[in-house]
Amino acid sequence: MRTFGLVLLVIGLFGFFYCQGEMQEHDPLPAGLSIEAALRLPAGRLQVGQYAAGFVGAVGLLALMFPKGR
Repeated sequence: MRTFGLVLLVIGLFGFFYCQGEMQEHDPLPAGLSIEAALRLPAGRLQVGQYAAGFVGAVGLLALMFPKGR
């Protein structure tokens, strides 16, 4: 379980920083957009990817901290 947690943590960190770097190349999202409208823009998709990668990294960190499911 620790190996799986480490893999998730590395994937989450890589994905988070990749999306963050790519977002700097696009215009920021305008305020007040719905989620559906934001997903049509590249910056919106990258922002969702950044949140998803952060979640994957957090799950990996939990798997490292609690390897036997305690």
